[in-house]
Amino acid sequence: MNETVSRAELARELFLSGYNCSQAVACAFCDVTGLDIDTAARLASSFGGGLGRLREVCGTVSGAALVLGIARGYSDPKDFEAKKRHYALVQEFARRFSEQNGSIVCRELLSGIGVTTGGAPEARTSAYYAKRPCPALAASAAGILEELLRETE
Repeated sequence: MNETVSRAELARELFLSGYNCSQAVACAFCDVTGLDIDTAARLASSFGGGLGRLREVCGTVSGAALVLGIARGYSDPKDFEAKKRHYALVQEFARRFSEQNGSIVCRELLSGIGVTTGGAPEARTSAYYAKRPCPALAASAAGILEELLRETE
């Protein structure tokens, strides 16, 4: 990561460069996850638009959850305590995100701007970017994620 650019700003810039909301957050943490940007983008690609434009959980939240799983997740299905700690961490992320942004649900976050559910993604035009809070949501998610990772080192 470029030390002069915050992760929040990097996630915002990645979204504005064409990555979906989930990819923008996941790719801003490649140095943490050890993934190259292509792999991170592929892993996060399905979660854009609230899971394939279904407008469910915000893609920035899903991207953050992906990073939390790689950086602080568990792998032993019998380790109940690790699972409990990890879910609590994801829930804390969701709580902070919702507190900052009002919801973790894409359709609620985009309420009132006339977006559709399903179908093909819209062209990335200046009008597209002007009406969406998505760059700010990507920045918010990355900032919260960075705080949580620092707190759980």
